[in-house]
Formats: sequence, C-alpha cells, structure tokens
Amino acid sequence: MTSKRDLKVAVLIMTVLLITGIVCYASFRSPVPENPVRLMFQNKAGEVLFTHQAHVDDYSLECIDCHHNLEDNDIYNCRECHEETGDEDMPSIADAFHAQCKGCHEEYGAGPVECNSCHNL
Repeated sequence: MTSKRDLKVAVLIMTVLLITGIVCYASFRSPVPENPVRLMFQNKAGEVLFTHQAHVDDYSLECIDCHHNLEDNDIYNCRECHEETGDEDMPSIADAFHAQCKGCHEEYGAGPVECNSCHNL
C-alpha cells in the first residue's frame, strides 16, 4: 500500500508540474502573425467576420486598396477617424465600411452584398 507521505509527495509533484506547465504556456505564446487572419467587427446590425488573409492572398489586394491613410506607413483603426455618426467631410463608420467593402464586392462581382450575407444577426 502507498503511504500517506508518498501520496502527499506525488500530489505536490503534480501540482508543481501543473503550475510550471501553465507558466510556460503563458510565457511562450506563439507569435502574432504580421497580418491578422480574421477580424470580427462588432456592430448593431450583427457581427461581421472579415477574413483578412483571404482578401490579401486570394484577390492579391495591397494594403492601400483598403487602408487609404498610409501616408506615414502606419495602419490606423478605422474608428480613429470614422465615428458612429458622420457628416459631409467624414462618413460614419458604417457608411465607410459599406462603401469600401460592399462597393468593392459590387465592382468586381465577387463577395456578398446582401445584409445578412455579412452580418451575423
């Protein structure tokens, strides 16, 4: 039979190994890809899942095709300029996305253009 002391030592070793594994997993995460693979846009009409890599690889799009503010070689979050409500100088975030995404899909005859094709209600 196993003694209580041996059982305590085994539990202690398992606990140390578990904590070591968790610390190592948290410390050595896989590197973040240079270009995001997927983006989830949260909005009132339902979430929109955008596959960045598919647009870059499958359609040979360049950054400037979608990101129009690359003068200083930085890519900004769209919401840094486009807000919930727009005006004649700056379209709202919804209008900007619809013009960019839906407009490109309509122009090239590829990709969804119906609301529920992009928005997960």
